[in-house]
Amino acid sequence: MHAKMAALPRNAKGALLALLDGALVVLSYWAAVSLRMSDPWAAPVLGAGLPALGVALSAGVALWWALRIHSIKVTTSGGRSLLRVFGWCACVSLVTTLANAALGLGLPRTVPLVMGALMLGGAPAARLLAQSLLLAGHARASVPVAVYGAGAAGVQMVSALQASHEYRPVALVDDNPALHGVVVSGLEVVGADALGALVARGAVRRVIVAIPSLGAAARRRLIGRLDALGVPVEALPSYVEMVGAGTLREALRPVALEDLLGREAVALDMPAIRAAYRGRSVLVSGAGGSIGSELCRQAITAGAARLVLLERSEYALYAIERELAPLADGAGCALVPALGDVADGRACEGLLRAHGVETVLHAAAYKHVPIVEGNEAAGVRNNALGTRAFAEAAARAGVGRFVLVSTDKAVRPPNVMGATKRMAEIAVQDLQRRTRGTVFSMVRFGNVLGSSGSVIPLFRAQIEKGGPVTLTDPGVTRYFMTIPEAARLVMLAGTFAEGGEVFVLDMGAPVRIHDLARQMIELSGLTVRDADRPDGDIAIEVTGLRPGEKLHEELLIDADTLATPHPKILRAQEGCPPGPVVAGVLSRLEGAAGRGDAAALRAELSRLVDGFAAPRRAAA
Repeated sequence: MHAKMAALPRNAKGALLALLDGALVVLSYWAAVSLRMSDPWAAPVLGAGLPALGVALSAGVALWWALRIHSIKVTTSGGRSLLRVFGWCACVSLVTTLANAALGLGLPRTVPLVMGALMLGGAPAARLLAQSLLLAGHARASVPVAVYGAGAAGVQMVSALQASHEYRPVALVDDNPALHGVVVSGLEVVGADALGALVARGAVRRVIVAIPSLGAAARRRLIGRLDALGVPVEALPSYVEMVGAGTLREALRPVALEDLLGREAVALDMPAIRAAYRGRSVLVSGAGGSIGSELCRQAITAGAARLVLLERSEYALYAIERELAPLADGAGCALVPALGDVADGRACEGLLRAHGVETVLHAAAYKHVPIVEGNEAAGVRNNALGTRAFAEAAARAGVGRFVLVSTDKAVRPPNVMGATKRMAEIAVQDLQRRTRGTVFSMVRFGNVLGSSGSVIPLFRAQIEKGGPVTLTDPGVTRYFMTIPEAARLVMLAGTFAEGGEVFVLDMGAPVRIHDLARQMIELSGLTVRDADRPDGDIAIEVTGLRPGEKLHEELLIDADTLATPHPKILRAQEGCPPGPVVAGVLSRLEGAAGRGDAAALRAELSRLVDGFAAPRRAAA
């Protein structure tokens, strides 16, 4: 019955409430007469007062609509709504009293007043009864939830959850002992210990964190404690952010992975970026990629006057130009989409000269280790030789600053991709020694959260498909940074560079990928299937290290670093082989790439790249 009542359309519920209030008027009239006459069956008085009852009902209907009592949602009615109901009761009583006195309707003078008093008590009671019936209709199907945080955000979320058919708030949790035992929004505030007991007996099956003011470190510690309870944990944005987000289910989101990486995001929004790029002509290579596209956004935001989008993929160029056009128009930045290849030095020189490019942010590269491992010639041509050709074109065109986007995989790499990126760095370092007009620098990234091909989108897709989540080795660790951190690091390096330096971001301690996979599964509301929990939802499978993959990445070849104007950005001057040696290796790489000689390519890379060996590939 409860479920059927809860499923009724709103109009039907309004009609039932109107009938309930009408019955309340009649019952209050009968009870008032009975109390006044000390006789529950005072028929003469009841009969004589029927005109007064008619006035009360007529006034009740008119005032019910005038005060919009029908628009009050019973399941979420609060103090203001009750005031409107009380006003309705008082007005019905007043109108009946005045009509009885003025028209001589035959009721004792106190009856309308007693009737009003009874209505004042009965109307809220009737609504509480209706509320309990309606809420009971979906209580069995809804998920019992504890809201962590008894502040303003927590109270707002409790109110929102009480209106939801999906969730049923049963407790407010707060670490402040002064609040324990206090009743807020109908829920008792309890401590974290009591939450554990509620979870243990099944009274809470989900925890929602509603403390938007928590920093990343504190949030990580809290989520870690709650995760140990064995129920799904979700973090809610503020109630204001939820407005317009659709259903409550859509507004709920898993805890952001950035909150679990063990450090605060590094603030890199420095005035130096805006000062260096405002009014400038900037070119971004690989403009359609994850990093390149963010560099484009940041350059427009920093006030670049012209932005040249260099991209080899026609569709990627089309997509990024279409995305950036509104932003560029609003900022007064001229967009120049350019279809081309960084390895074509003459064409790039012409492009740079034609648009008076002053700063180049070179993000174009092949970056996927397993793919480049089996395509050595393409990797060398694009990453190493392409960077040399592009950097030389920038020098000839008189570009002021050239920033190479590199990777931590270039440090003592066991793989071809990392070796080609280190070779690109060496080519740029060598060119800096022979160039006076252009300032060259390099930036090494860790793994960039959310970039194409990174581990986090892969894990998310595997979890959505039901698993398994695959790891190459349980001991693998990686450094992580966000896309905005990566882009701003590149732009700041361009302002800090004096020539030939390598810049890296202090990303804190590396993250164990096995722990990250487990957290992603559990924060999705699922459980890990392993020896301790064979009936879990998602298994983690170890596939073995891929060819060329390292267990642990490094950021610098040499340990010595220099200070920069930003405390979280490190600068290093790393050694470079003599110019003739570099030129000879690059020349032989060019020849081997033209022949498609993988063994020769590996041998030449191993001559200059520390840590790279040149084993022969097994025949397919």
